[in-house]
Amino acid sequence: MKIQRRSQLEFVGLMAALMSIAALALDALLPALDLIGRDIGTTSLAQNQLLITLFFLGLGIGPLLFGPVSDSVGRKPVVYVGFALFIGASLLCVYAPTFEIMIVGRILQGIALSAPRTISVAMIRDRYSGDQMARILSFVVVVFILVPIVAPTLGKWVLDAMGWEAIFHFQVIFALLVGIWFWRRQPETLAPKNRNSFRLNVFINGYRELLNYRQTMVFTFIWGFITGSFLVYLSTAQQVFEDQYLMKESFPYIFACLAITIGTATLLNGTLVLRFGMLRLVTIALAFYILVPLLYVIAFYGQENPPYWVALAFFGMQFFAVGFIFGNLRALAMEPLGHIAGIGSALTGCLATLMAVPISAYIGSFVSDSIFPIFLGFLCCGILAYLLLGYFYISNRLSR
Repeated sequence: MKIQRRSQLEFVGLMAALMSIAALALDALLPALDLIGRDIGTTSLAQNQLLITLFFLGLGIGPLLFGPVSDSVGRKPVVYVGFALFIGASLLCVYAPTFEIMIVGRILQGIALSAPRTISVAMIRDRYSGDQMARILSFVVVVFILVPIVAPTLGKWVLDAMGWEAIFHFQVIFALLVGIWFWRRQPETLAPKNRNSFRLNVFINGYRELLNYRQTMVFTFIWGFITGSFLVYLSTAQQVFEDQYLMKESFPYIFACLAITIGTATLLNGTLVLRFGMLRLVTIALAFYILVPLLYVIAFYGQENPPYWVALAFFGMQFFAVGFIFGNLRALAMEPLGHIAGIGSALTGCLATLMAVPISAYIGSFVSDSIFPIFLGFLCCGILAYLLLGYFYISNRLSR
């Protein structure tokens, strides 16, 4: 029993580490966005945001290839390919002579890191299902949240000591360490007898089958709306706290504190999901996700930014709801897809990301001297997500 528990703890830690590389590549760069933009020839805040949002575009595109291939050749080889591509893309970013080349490097980084990110979810689905899968995902996300907590501070230290290029070097070192751990300690989770043949029609049929699962599609679209509104915060956080609130030195610590609220909620979710179930927790959390920005919009419509402590309180409440949403949405979307977990993880991740990027870019374009558009975005996306959830409840009742 102790050996089994220790094995599960290592599995959770390793899956979290695979996901964390993407978080490190994203969040460690936040304190350096303005310096990178200046060095490669742009001072536009909207263009600097693209270094974040287009990284997510790569995370959405990559699974379309990596997911189906992993269902054919196994999970581990795909992760190795992703690591190799990430190293090359990171070097491209370091030596990018123009903003356009830097954007290409960031997209390639996202594509590369979609491999370990997608495969980690597929490997969890290979081993678990139902509320137990949601529980494992919650614990994985709790460990994963540690990276957003420390990444901006770490990025700031590296930036001050060695320049923004060293942030990319550090990311590569971290990826290599995780890769060695994965190679030495993680067995293949997809048995040869469960693999699909590497033929185009297998992939097409898999995608077609996935589109027929109403539960998968509904929760993937909800995931896209929530991710899109949350990505607005990620892409504008540096601008908000450094330019609007003039808290440049405090920004990494503010970002860490807000990440802790997500981690706390996610940890609670891992305990509560077995008692109340994924669907009930998502329903309650989405209602809270709407209520918080609604209160903000009513209280501060037409006014300047509130004091920083008020803004942090509202952000903290919003992100506490997020902690109960992301893991459960992913598990609900993946639940019917155990036999095509690789393709399922790929397409759901792709659809959600392709929704999230334009949503984030559009809302983020209004975030110049106020945080009001961020909360209005939370509200609108939350309402759309709740309407989809209502459709799911009604359609399920009518189909009985």
